[in-house]
Amino acid sequence: MFSLKLSIVIPIYNEEENIKDLYHRICKTIVQITDQYEIIFINDGSKDLSMQMISDLAESDSHVFFIDLSRNFGHQIAVTAGLEASKGEAVVIIDADLQDPPELIIELYAKLNEGFEVVYATRIKREGEGFFKKITAKLFYKLLSSITSFKIPVDTGDYRIISRKVVELLKIMPEQNKFLRGQIAWLGFNQTQIYFNRPERMHGKSGYSYSKMLNFAIDGITSITDIPLKLVTRLGLFISLFSFVVILYAIYSHFILHRTITGWTSLIISSAFIGGVQLFSLGIIGEYISRMNRNILKRPLYIVNKTNIGS
Repeated sequence: MFSLKLSIVIPIYNEEENIKDLYHRICKTIVQITDQYEIIFINDGSKDLSMQMISDLAESDSHVFFIDLSRNFGHQIAVTAGLEASKGEAVVIIDADLQDPPELIIELYAKLNEGFEVVYATRIKREGEGFFKKITAKLFYKLLSSITSFKIPVDTGDYRIISRKVVELLKIMPEQNKFLRGQIAWLGFNQTQIYFNRPERMHGKSGYSYSKMLNFAIDGITSITDIPLKLVTRLGLFISLFSFVVILYAIYSHFILHRTITGWTSLIISSAFIGGVQLFSLGIIGEYISRMNRNILKRPLYIVNKTNIGS
């Protein structure tokens, strides 16, 4: 039995301007639900005063706990560290940028009590984000849904509430390249959503650069499906068949039509195309091998520098 009703897991990376406001809004919200709760901040290698501010909160409030990671391990790993340390019967995952309103926790918790195992917050509008980021995110999740056998919600980040059952199952999924949104969707169970308009970020800047977003997308695709490998196989088969047809036509043209196919341009273009396909295919295979290698090494997902959990 778990003595706490609710855990709040918050990954932190350079959020010194948002921490106090976030803390006060969360506390004001949670007390409307229960007094049996914990707030777990995971400092993911912040370079600002985030860790100092979290330590001060922990000293003044016995409900506040922290995990200070030895370096930046990435958002998904930081969330995983918080989930593994949580003790609540239900766990909320929320970012610290205040774009996910803490006040929604009341609605998320109420929905969970209706018998759902997962309730995620789906964005209707995303203020302050450029057209390119919005369209690429939508395309990414539609692509994931089309190549997987289970539904991954569109316009949904990590802001959600999950039951203890889901947390315990996530803890025995040892993948090094974490994609929690996909893992939670893969688990199944009774899942639902609530809707909200996501406000613009008030302070600081997002830690997700376009390169990090690309890596996150690659992790997402390769962690939940092997469809890219199957596509590589089919693409190779198609090119081989096409090349075989071209060879037959060249023989027919030379011996029957008495016309030899010439053209350096077509030769160079076809060689460059096939070479590009080969490199692309090797890249996809390499991504999967790289992930297999990380799992085989069995290094810890993260290293804790210091924590007040269990002290």
